[in-house]
Amino acid sequence: MKLSYLRNGESLALDPERCRGCRQCIEVCPHAVFAMDDGRSSIRDRGACMECGACARNCASGAITVRAGVGCAAAIIGGMLRGTEASCGGSGSACCGSSSAGRS
Repeated sequence: MKLSYLRNGESLALDPERCRGCRQCIEVCPHAVFAMDDGRSSIRDRGACMECGACARNCASGAITVRAGVGCAAAIIGGMLRGTEASCGGSGSACCGSSSAGRS
């Protein structure tokens, strides 16, 4: 089963013109959000982005931006630290609409 974390991947952005083709985003992304097209990175699966921020932190050219800590990654980690289920947005609902989001 393929998990979708963000329906629209609202905070993830990639400027392909700034991409140098170093492949770091592909190497660090835990959910294969990125792919290479013609020597530059592209977003392959925006819905798989957990907004962890690893791609942006490792992009030396600054081609990737993401608001880390606002998505499921923050909810999953927060839930683990609190010993509770992951919850997005403080609504008490399970993270991204599924009580098993982020678990494999």
